[in-house]
Amino acid sequence: MTNFEFVFILYALLLGLSLIELLAGLGHALELKFASDAGGTTFTIGWLTPALAIFVMLDLLSFWIFAWRLQDRITVDALSLLAVMAFASSYYLAARLVFPSEPDRFTDLDTHYARVKRVVMVILIALVLVQWAYLLSLPDLRDSLLSPLSIGLTVLLVGLMAAVAVVSSVKANLVLLALLIARYLVVYAI
Repeated sequence: MTNFEFVFILYALLLGLSLIELLAGLGHALELKFASDAGGTTFTIGWLTPALAIFVMLDLLSFWIFAWRLQDRITVDALSLLAVMAFASSYYLAARLVFPSEPDRFTDLDTHYARVKRVVMVILIALVLVQWAYLLSLPDLRDSLLSPLSIGLTVLLVGLMAAVAVVSSVKANLVLLALLIARYLVVYAI
């Protein structure tokens, strides 16, 4: 087993659980919506929470790809395992907050979205900053990281996430989330 395989098991487990949290939350919300449509208690999913879930999934994927690209630099020691655990656990927390654990306590998931979006975005922004700090510490990657394209895409990402955290308009949040999703789809296509 390589160093990367040893460390990546923990990373992949926590990121995989993050993905499961998002999918389970969506599934539970859909079940409540179907029950509502069949004559149960009124429940609306809305667009904000699912859009946030899609963005978090795409962001999660970017960190999974990030780990893969750094596989030859991974070392196994207590500090690297602690860093991987803290990083991936932060992701799990962000993913866990996207959908409420008891969505039946809400009539509209947009209410839940308004309560958690700041915390989710702050966690994700912090993870981007940690990623950049780590990458800047690697001299052989520093030059490519400091390219205008890399800086521009990161500034766009962080700026859009910060805007989501502070903007209260539903329409503005939908546009911002659509831009965040589109940004990742374009980056993945490049």
